Amino acid sequence: MQFGRTYEEFEVGAVYKHWPGKTVTEYDDHLFCLLTMNHHPLHMDSHYAESTTDFGRNVVVGNYVYSLLLGMSVPDVSGKAIANLEIESLRHVAPTFHGDTVYGETTVLDKTPSRSKSDRGIVYVETKGYKQDGTLVCIFRRKVMVPTETYIKERGGEQPGRPELKAQEK
Repeated sequence: MQFGRTYEEFEVGAVYKHWPGKTVTEYDDHLFCLLTMNHHPLHMDSHYAESTTDFGRNVVVGNYVYSLLLGMSVPDVSGKAIANLEIESLRHVAPTFHGDTVYGETTVLDKTPSRSKSDRGIVYVETKGYKQDGTLVCIFRRKVMVPTETYIKERGGEQPGRPELKAQEK
């Protein structure tokens, strides 16, 4: 399984369709709200959401949807990243509800070599999230510092910290 890319592996215009999607449950949404101390009744109180909002039901907190998409993109985009440098923009375009399945895809917009270190570069990407019916729900752009192949080789290869099975256990 691929886990991220080196600078050389990114091509401007490439589109990575992240798989699998994630069906959002009420539990997922409430746990995220509780962990992040977001107690807005739109997310936590079904009576409130049904009786006083335009949606008529609970809406999944937007930062959970963003976090899902960011996580989905790791194997394709930032699995080898040195750092996420910037989230340039984040837009929530349509609501996500309990039971919706979120899918994501990322487009490489640009890439530039680092000006200060020759063993890395900056990749500029846009990730879009959509529901099972194709409705766009979230878009964000970010800049990721990724290693070159030289960086990986100089640090011991793809998985330098992974232990090997002892001879007597093989």
